[in-house]
Amino acid sequence: MNVTTTANAPQGRRVPTLVMACVGVFVAYLPVTTVSASLPAIQRALDASTAQLSWVSVAFVLPMAALILTAGVFGDVHGRKKVFQAGLAFSGLGALIALCAQSIEVVWAGQVFAGLGAAALLPTTLALISHAVPAPRERGKFIGVWATSLMAALAFGPVIAGVILDHFAWRWLYLLPVPASLLALVVSTKLLTDSRAPGARRLDWPGQLTSALAITALVYGIIEAGAGSFTDTKVMLALFTAVVASVAFVLVERHSSSPMLDLTLFRSPSFTATALIAMISFLGLIGFFFALSLYFGMVQQLSTLESAWRLLMVCIVPLVLGVPMGRLVHRVSPRVLIPGGLLVAAVALLSLTTIDAHTSFGSLAWRLGLLGLGVSFVMTPMTATAVSSVPFHQAGMAAASNNAFRQLGAALGPAVLGALLSARAVDALPGHLTDAGLGGATVRRVTEAADAGGLSAVGELRLGADTPRVLGALSQAFIDGLQLCLVVAAVLTLLAAAVGFVLLRRPQQSAPPAAGPAASVQGPRSPDLPTADTRTVPAVGSRPS
Repeated sequence: MNVTTTANAPQGRRVPTLVMACVGVFVAYLPVTTVSASLPAIQRALDASTAQLSWVSVAFVLPMAALILTAGVFGDVHGRKKVFQAGLAFSGLGALIALCAQSIEVVWAGQVFAGLGAAALLPTTLALISHAVPAPRERGKFIGVWATSLMAALAFGPVIAGVILDHFAWRWLYLLPVPASLLALVVSTKLLTDSRAPGARRLDWPGQLTSALAITALVYGIIEAGAGSFTDTKVMLALFTAVVASVAFVLVERHSSSPMLDLTLFRSPSFTATALIAMISFLGLIGFFFALSLYFGMVQQLSTLESAWRLLMVCIVPLVLGVPMGRLVHRVSPRVLIPGGLLVAAVALLSLTTIDAHTSFGSLAWRLGLLGLGVSFVMTPMTATAVSSVPFHQAGMAAASNNAFRQLGAALGPAVLGALLSARAVDALPGHLTDAGLGGATVRRVTEAADAGGLSAVGELRLGADTPRVLGALSQAFIDGLQLCLVVAAVLTLLAAAVGFVLLRRPQQSAPPAAGPAASVQGPRSPDLPTADTRTVPAVGSRPS
């Protein structure tokens, strides 16, 4: 079998490769929104606390953020088809584990494996398209379809979850990825052609280990601090470990001959800006989605499907505007598009601070749609600016790094905002109980339950005639916590806008390699994908064609 390169990809392989790439990215992102929209159902079924619930999302995003760069390098070195198939296998295995879960810890385990699968699928799906479609202009059409598949998973995942939960138990959410992954794995054996990147790039194990340790320790410390206190021994130890591992990562990468993340990329102000914007904005936005899904379930007592229609309002606008935004990014400076979109998103988040337990769908819809509009002006320009602001040969690493910073923010979002939500709501609960006219003994019992088991423990109490007033006070306390989360998310979004306004510049596209024998064969390369060799390289142990 031959491991080919981009220029030699057969014409007949383009559509099958696109189909497989779209299936891969859909499978990768499906757990993001199907599970997020179903958190209240999972919480009720498994009697999970708010802190435990936050780990359901984090358990998926954390390995994806920690390993996405390594997966990309592994595909470049050992073959992208193999990594793509491994990603499908991990995704299917993770879904199967969660499908059989009887406890929240087993759900975490399933989410971890699904996150490993997503880390392998995301970089390789784009690389497979690059291999099959070498012409940059034509490749852009294929990438547009790929991006639509990604947004479709984000947009319709909650709807799929809602339909399932209306008729079946929560665990059947994980059924669809199992046959989808297995079928795609079998079909990819025949449809996909393997490829590798040229050069002598190697896996950076010291960098991978130190970065994974830093990310894991940081997220764990923040979640445990929210459940307890920043002065707890395990929290202080985790945060100290995160700092030490981060310093070690920087030192390792500075002296590595094949770094996972070339730190010289940060000499570009625009690249630094997009990295910070990706992490800060996703921290606020993903944390907001986590809090909003709890609001729909715990406060408004909506079904998952009813919640899904509301969450769809955020995703449907970027889905519709994705292709037009790809054209606009070449005509309008990113210093206008990205900060402008972030400002719109911040306004939308602040407008949501006025919601209460009885806010109607219509009142929510325009605010969530406005948030989606702001997001539309950020995502595509952010990635395009990241890869256009660094030297030509580093564009692939820049794109992967931008994605990794996005996922780091997504991992921190539920942890940070979940901790703030829980802490603020628990603090506000006694006052709302008193305002509801409840006696001291009831207030103490409810407060002790909230301190010990979080907000969900209060909902499980049986207090006779006092139950409706307790639940009303709980809803008010939750809204206090939600309002704090919205303000924090808006402030983070404004901070990201300020970073963009100060550091972003119109990108100057780096020139491709100088003309010569190799360049004349290779032709121009799109800046957002890894450099592809043009030779046919026999795989180890194979005969030359």
